Amino acid sequence: MPGVVPYAPKFLNAEARAEWNRMVRILLAMGLYTEVDHAALAMYCQAWGRWVVAERKLTKEGEIIIGAEGGKMQNPWRYEANKAQQQMRQMLSEFGLTPASRSRLSVPAPDEPSLADQLFSMANSVAKDGE
Repeated sequence: MPGVVPYAPKFLNAEARAEWNRMVRILLAMGLYTEVDHAALAMYCQAWGRWVVAERKLTKEGEIIIGAEGGKMQNPWRYEANKAQQQMRQMLSEFGLTPASRSRLSVPAPDEPSLADQLFSMANSVAKDGE
């Protein structure tokens, strides 16, 4: 149903839910969200939520931490943040929301007839000419 903003899945963390509410409105306005995109958007938003959590931990703890044996090591939250970034980049690309993927995106203008409408119109025209 157009104009209805779908609810965020309950399993999303708070950051992911906030991103869902932001992104679903943008995608709907751009004509890039349909009901079948629910899982893909949820995946993107959950990756976003994980990324935010990981980046906050890194800000608080630092990039380098002291390991169990007393040596310096990279904070494991860096791995989590990088992994979430890769997942987000992949899902953003699926929706055409990176600069490179957007250049390949073809979404008809709202008042532009769809290909199906154009073909139907042409078929009707040919049928009328043949009468």
